[in-house]
Amino acid sequence: MYRTIHLGPAGCALDLGDGSERGEYVDQDYILNVLGRPHRMVNIMYTYYPKDEQWPARISEACSDMKVGFLWDYPYDDYPPFCEGGPQYDQMRDIRRHGQDVMLTITMDCSLDDEHIRNIARKLKVYGRMFLRINHECNGDWFTHNRRFSYEEVAAFFVRAAGIIRQEAPNVRIVFCAGLADEDSDGAGAEDVRVQCEDVFADAYRTADVWSADKYLALNYGWPYEVAEVGGTKYTSDDPAKLFDRYKRTYDRLSQLFGAKPFIQAELNADADVTGPLHQGEKVCAYYDMVKTAKASWLTGISMYQFRDRGRLGLEIEDPNNSSVGIRQPLMDDYKKILSDPYFMPGIEPGDEASFPVTLRWGGSEDADGIEIELAFDNTPEFCEVSFEDDLSLMIELNGRWFYKSPGVSDVDLMPAFFADRFSHKRIIPLRIFATPPDGENHENGRDDWMTDQYYVLNKMPEMRIRYITPASGV
Repeated sequence: MYRTIHLGPAGCALDLGDGSERGEYVDQDYILNVLGRPHRMVNIMYTYYPKDEQWPARISEACSDMKVGFLWDYPYDDYPPFCEGGPQYDQMRDIRRHGQDVMLTITMDCSLDDEHIRNIARKLKVYGRMFLRINHECNGDWFTHNRRFSYEEVAAFFVRAAGIIRQEAPNVRIVFCAGLADEDSDGAGAEDVRVQCEDVFADAYRTADVWSADKYLALNYGWPYEVAEVGGTKYTSDDPAKLFDRYKRTYDRLSQLFGAKPFIQAELNADADVTGPLHQGEKVCAYYDMVKTAKASWLTGISMYQFRDRGRLGLEIEDPNNSSVGIRQPLMDDYKKILSDPYFMPGIEPGDEASFPVTLRWGGSEDADGIEIELAFDNTPEFCEVSFEDDLSLMIELNGRWFYKSPGVSDVDLMPAFFADRFSHKRIIPLRIFATPPDGENHENGRDDWMTDQYYVLNKMPEMRIRYITPASGV
């Protein structure tokens, strides 16, 4: 039986940070094979200070001889530079080919003229339903935008940039990331709560499509120049319940002031520099459990910061001997359990019976139309492979495990779907197929919705090779 299916949002979406000042980008083939399923969004972090004399160098490389005692002491932020020929476009294409949307976090010079912003926006309009986080954590004092400009100037720049981006790239949703409710407002009604800098940032909150705030369950913010030892002054550790409540009070207050909007946590983790790697997952799991138990529909996404980290804020630690190698941390197993929790998984709704050829629509990780094929298994197969004649970019799900098929590849080995789930009885398991942009970009196709929706035709049913061990022969 074949039928159409619709991919929709999770109760709370899971996003992932991939690359920052603390670690390099890891390609999505590797991450998918390690984690077994895609995320809603992947957050990449960049900086844009084209008027600075060191530009377009990465600032820690340009100022390698500079005496630094804090990660943000450089002239501008130590993210990869967002520049012509930079890796950001390849990364965005990689993310989208693998069935995920892009979250681009970018710190920007607030003195830039409109044309600089317009040029960036024009390049973003081909990347579908992406999020753009401009000058995040702008209630602080560590980023360059807060050192060079007042809160009022940062807010005004955000509003100006958002207007230009909407003109050029209406597919992009603009994220404003600032402060949280005051810690001492616990138990107060929304009218008595205050959010940090809420008056100064009022126009930015009104302008944004999405709200965000960053706060870690534990963090050594003196890394890599300080070790988080007892008596230290540059690390924090928060109770998960109190932090969750603080986020909820933040959302309630902002909604009261400006009307409800989606809220995301674009950076969350518990730093193993503080907790130790064996206990890191306890805080993380406790927090996600609270979100699920509360059915916190106001919180639309949480981003794990990050996949691979040079410190202890990653599912993997970057091997200091070889930056291309990741050292798996105990948090990885905890996080994979969260990934498999139905509350945090995208919804898949059945549609009508279908026949080939079938048109598949990709609108993004929370809005896509695919096809489902019911497969009958006698027991755990010894071989399970699928072959396609159509040269498409596909995301394939079987038994809870996701696979990617790139253009030019015809055969996909589906056996990893059974490595952790073996069975000895007959079972019907659906094979689900979605088509993603082959080059990671949306292309003008004469349709009004081309910036958000792309359509692909799967002409023929794929061929399955399912084989079992023959008991008599053992082969």
